Amino acid sequence: MGNHIVSDRHNKKMPLGEDCHTWKKKTTDVKEKYDFKEVLGTGAFSEVVLAEEKRTQKLVAIKCIPKKALEGKENSIENEIAVLHKLKHTNIVSLEDIFESKSHLYLVMQLVSGGELFDRIIEKGFYTEKDASKLIQQILDAVKYLHDMGIVHRDLKPENLLYYSMEEDSKIMISDFGLSKIEGSGSVMSTACGTPGYVAPEVLAQKPYSKAVDCWSIGVIAYILLCGYPPFYDENDAKLFEQILKAEYEFDSPYWDDISDSAKDFIVHLMEKDPNIRYTCEQALQHPWIAGDTALDKNIHESVSAQIKKNFAKSKWRQAFNATAVVRHMRRLQLGTGQEGPSPNLPSQCRTHLLMPEEDAEACCEGGCSQNVDGGADPLSNCTYRCHPTSRV
Repeated sequence: MGNHIVSDRHNKKMPLGEDCHTWKKKTTDVKEKYDFKEVLGTGAFSEVVLAEEKRTQKLVAIKCIPKKALEGKENSIENEIAVLHKLKHTNIVSLEDIFESKSHLYLVMQLVSGGELFDRIIEKGFYTEKDASKLIQQILDAVKYLHDMGIVHRDLKPENLLYYSMEEDSKIMISDFGLSKIEGSGSVMSTACGTPGYVAPEVLAQKPYSKAVDCWSIGVIAYILLCGYPPFYDENDAKLFEQILKAEYEFDSPYWDDISDSAKDFIVHLMEKDPNIRYTCEQALQHPWIAGDTALDKNIHESVSAQIKKNFAKSKWRQAFNATAVVRHMRRLQLGTGQEGPSPNLPSQCRTHLLMPEEDAEACCEGGCSQNVDGGADPLSNCTYRCHPTSRV
């Protein structure tokens, strides 16, 4: 792997290559500790399996990566592991264990069983600005933690935000670190990565960029949470990119008529074209819409959920995740043992997604997404949610 410089908690600098050796710990058979259950999904070069820790009966998701598939992709996966191994935050999916056999690498990940952000909003009967504010506060807390650790996520979007459990007051979790980079001190990055629609203008412009790209994406997510449609949309990619590059977006009537001025002010500070002026996570956390009481209690569920249904649809990629098998297995587990155990509860519906960092992200990471700017590939082909080409009006 390349000799990227990273900063640890004590501001000591070490080449990432050296740091990496500390986490390839366990060479014992992973199946001695974990009982493999069913495949949750398959990705570009790995498989995610539901497993149970034998000693505790705790459920986890294990990412199984054949070493043959790693040939030529070592940088991508080592980057993901190096990033995940450093992270311990209540709103970030954690890497709990790493095993290595002659043929495979096994990443034991925290299981997240509460489903996706959009699904939960649609299912709610009551949803307000305050709800959106609480969600964004959790995301800001987690991303501030990442930034303090010298890590830039680079691909924040709604489908990377998963609920920890099906509880009504469940926390939100950030997943998918396939595109993350660990920054060196004062470093800038320039690889064009991320998902069109959420990516900051400076990334599309292929200018050097830093942590501010994540703050832009949080602004886009906040916008969608308050109206149900994306701030930038055009069937023509070139026009979409042009909108983003100019930071051209509106708070359209009637969708934004009942949204507070404070919420709009919050979004404007995050979706600021100039990254030097754009709010940092710390500044955003201090904004009255997050830290104060300016977020309204008015129910906006009907309008927002209707727009989410109209403007976002699940891609075929998501159907590859075998959520039905997980639900079937967990029902058998409960019927067979009669114990609730420490496992997170799954809903009766089969649409729950138990996701770890997504596999298709790596294809975008080293080579970048810049080829899409030239129209060579569908820039939405890797998006979990795809915009319908329909008008909001």
